[in-house]
Amino acid sequence: MKSLKIKYKNCFLLFALCLFLISCGNKENKPQEEEEKIVKEEAEPIIASLTAEQIKTVDIQYGIIEQKQLTAILKANGVLRAPNNNKANATSLYGGVIKTINVQLGDYVKKGQVIATIANPQFIQLQEEYLSTASKIIFAEQEVARQKELNEGNAGALKNYQSANAELKSLRTRRASLQQQIQMMGINPNSLSNSTLRSALSVTSPISGTITNIFAKIGSYVDVSSPVAEIVDNSQLRLDLNVFEKDLPMLKVGKNIHFRITNNSGEDYNAKIYSIGASFENDSKSIPVHATIQGNKSGLIDGMNITAIVSLNDITTNAVPNDAIVSADGKDYIFVVTNKQAEEEKPEEGEDKKEPETKGKVEEVKNTNFEKFEVIKGVSNMGYTAITLVKDIPSNVKIVTKGAFFVNAKLTNKGEEE
Repeated sequence: MKSLKIKYKNCFLLFALCLFLISCGNKENKPQEEEEKIVKEEAEPIIASLTAEQIKTVDIQYGIIEQKQLTAILKANGVLRAPNNNKANATSLYGGVIKTINVQLGDYVKKGQVIATIANPQFIQLQEEYLSTASKIIFAEQEVARQKELNEGNAGALKNYQSANAELKSLRTRRASLQQQIQMMGINPNSLSNSTLRSALSVTSPISGTITNIFAKIGSYVDVSSPVAEIVDNSQLRLDLNVFEKDLPMLKVGKNIHFRITNNSGEDYNAKIYSIGASFENDSKSIPVHATIQGNKSGLIDGMNITAIVSLNDITTNAVPNDAIVSADGKDYIFVVTNKQAEEEKPEEGEDKKEPETKGKVEEVKNTNFEKFEVIKGVSNMGYTAITLVKDIPSNVKIVTKGAFFVNAKLTNKGEEE
């Protein structure tokens, strides 16, 4: 009985010893597992690799980190206007019926280009009178010479000579008037003859510009008070802003303005203030501020509504388009085009470098690699966001300005696979 108790006691001690050894082993392995976990977290991928086909499919676009004045700004609404001397109506100096219209809305025309033609029987009558006046002048000259000769020989009355001379002057005056009228009709008087009489006249454009309106149609009657078409030259567009009285002291001539078309925020334009109004606009509390557009004017048309920001200081900051920034795990990032390889592409230590199977062949497609950089976001205006770089990057390096979300998704999927 005593030996049986000793036997149970030994078994219990052996069992307790085993539990102690197992416990010690777990404690020794736990720090090792935590260390492996930390290493794994530190090795989170930061470089994504995309093929040319993927880049084309999602329309990834590139740009650089720009310098923008996004702080201390004043927002205002306005409209684009062409000066009055850059607007014109194509009209006819003589009334007539529209015979042809040679332009359409939106067409660009040059100064002197034919807009339309009009017809009127009176046009022929003016040309006939001009031609007949020429022969009457010849007869009047002969009559003056005859009366002068008779007067000198005391064979004719002085009154007859004076009457013939006055008739000649009247005919010459009438001919000069008809000549000017015919020239204003667009007809060369020197080329006019009985066989070249014209029944239709051309209405030409007084300036170069774009056809913005057509008032007439074929068969309608037009005169000086009825314009055929409107032409606007958009090359000298100006920007008219409406600024409230309280904001006026913050503006001055020479200030730079950044603006976008209200219904199309895809393009940025620049302007500079050249004049500030001295009275309220249309009984309102806003004052007109005028600016000239600088640089690119493509896509701008008279009458467009715009949204503008006026920089109130000269402080510039790093800025990127809003779409260039992606957020993940409570942080913000941008992607930079890099020559660095993704981790999975680097050979491990001790691993023999294998020759690629395509050795001796031309590489068909080369992937583009993107490195993720953390940034701190600032204010956002006009489609741009100010950023502060957590880590310096090379100047003028290409960044992803559109499609950064897809690049980040590709990088995230890669991390999950690992």
